[in-house]
Amino acid sequence: MTTPADERLIAALQAEHAAIYAYGVAGAKLDSGTIGLARSADAAHRSRRDALVVRLSGAGVTPPPAAPAYALPFPVTDRASALKLLALVEDRTAAQWRLALAPTAGEVRKLALDALVDCAARGAGLRQVAGTTPLTSAFPGKA
Repeated sequence: MTTPADERLIAALQAEHAAIYAYGVAGAKLDSGTIGLARSADAAHRSRRDALVVRLSGAGVTPPPAAPAYALPFPVTDRASALKLLALVEDRTAAQWRLALAPTAGEVRKLALDALVDCAARGAGLRQVAGTTPLTSAFPGKA
């Protein structure tokens, strides 16, 4: 049986899977000035995904695998649309981590908070590189 905290961590894991997919798609449209950001972000999402898989498995919860593909909200045809997608993915991933705060405590809550802050900061950085505003919202992760 899964707990409310497990359910939120499962949702965060699914968001991490989707983020990794999006970075793979967007990476093909980025230039030498932005590909490093994407590689670093992809590595962070993979690390967080791996930690979640270990944590859930250790709690006796079967972690869901990544889907073979994810529907993108718009076509990614150039650098601008790639950066827009990645900023959106960071917002959506931050939202799942924000939802994980309430039912968690201790070390798991710290993991969720660190992930929320990381995604929010990365989203702001991507918007800055893209030249879009606002860079962030007053309450990152809240729709």
